[in-house]
Amino acid sequence: MKKIFTVFFFFSLSFFLCQKVELKKVTDSSQIFKGEIAGVPITMQLHFAGIADCSLYQYFVDGWYYYDKYQKKITVTGVYDYGKLSLYNYGTKQKKNSKILKERITSPQSVEKANETAQSLVPKEYIIFNQNDTKENIIRGNFYPDKKTQPAKLFTGNDMIYRYNNYLILPDHKKINTFDFINQHGGNELISYTSGESRNRILLYFEHSSNLNACGRCGASEGEKGYRVLYFTKDWNYKNYEEFLIESCLENIYDAVKTKSRDGQTIQYKIKKSDSVPTHMLTVDIKNASVVKSK
Repeated sequence: MKKIFTVFFFFSLSFFLCQKVELKKVTDSSQIFKGEIAGVPITMQLHFAGIADCSLYQYFVDGWYYYDKYQKKITVTGVYDYGKLSLYNYGTKQKKNSKILKERITSPQSVEKANETAQSLVPKEYIIFNQNDTKENIIRGNFYPDKKTQPAKLFTGNDMIYRYNNYLILPDHKKINTFDFINQHGGNELISYTSGESRNRILLYFEHSSNLNACGRCGASEGEKGYRVLYFTKDWNYKNYEEFLIESCLENIYDAVKTKSRDGQTIQYKIKKSDSVPTHMLTVDIKNASVVKSK
């Protein structure tokens, strides 16, 4: 009987441990991509090398690529501009011209003319990738060696180098990144989670900048705050999420009135009327990982 109890306890403990949910924050400033140039496999590693002016959607990159067959690194420098990735190799003048390129690009307007500026320094070769809005997991572009043009592509759906990753570690060895399906701002905190017979839920609180472009609307604001409820199947396959704002520069939501229950398990917010939303209440149930919106 003792042995049976021990075995039962072991499996019960194992089941409990495997149901644990965690959130891990990892800020990346370097990415490795796989791709092709003229049908030949390549590997590329790029590093964030500083913001040109005030937008985290526009910045300098440095790095290298090589043909997988030879693995001889070819250094590149360039600019990431809202998904457009422009990379240049200047041969023996790589270090000197990379510095000049960065010195000449100092504003959003000069970022728009990055290729023109880079061409004035006479690159030995260059590659330009243009990220599009299709669901295709390939970013296409062109490689320009010695005044020729060859097709190039990266096997990824996102070529952003600097990333605020928030990884949710789920049961059954599953992992998802909020960067991929919510937004690129990060700033999530794990509050609670619950499992049911038909579906599972995770409750997140978030605070993040309103705009990664500090020059744009609400760029200097840290005013996006609220809760997200993520929904999963009973096997922890992601389905969708709902977002509930309690403060927002973008939506002009401010001065919410907060009330907390004695046991701390329920929080209510009275959201005042704004240009975008009517007056309403949000009830956050921490134990049940849920948020209810009411009038």
